[in-house]
Amino acid sequence: MAKRIPPVHLHHARQIEALGQRLRVARVARGMTQANLAERVGVDRTTIGKLEFGEPGTSLSTVLRVLSALGMGGDIDSLAATDTVGAQLAVRRLRRPSQRTLASHRQPNEEGNPMDQGGTGSIEQTPDRYALRATRRPDPIVPLQVDGRKLQTKKK
Repeated sequence: MAKRIPPVHLHHARQIEALGQRLRVARVARGMTQANLAERVGVDRTTIGKLEFGEPGTSLSTVLRVLSALGMGGDIDSLAATDTVGAQLAVRRLRRPSQRTLASHRQPNEEGNPMDQGGTGSIEQTPDRYALRATRRPDPIVPLQVDGRKLQTKKK
């Protein structure tokens, strides 16, 4: 039975094809044939041909082994090393809340003023909504031993 290849977006298909062409150029520049590369990678020659043609069904493991055999394994480490979009999103989440947000979380003191409990007027930080809550944990179960033999378990 033939392997089912999921549909690929046109833009991604072009990127896969361009990668295959770059791998072919790298192979030819090193004076290797498809058969030589396939032997080093441990796959059939037709798999190398499909990869160079840009067939999207080639496994990521095969691509990594081809890059390693061509001496380009270090290029993989730099693929997602600079995630500028992710860094920007993380910075947005780490920004301090505005003064208006902090004012809505102030606790009134004994006089009814929206100050902290100490009465100093400093703003209390809002608790992290993802922080672990202080809950009572169950007692650990300790095995009851008589003469070095475990008989039953009992709560401490």
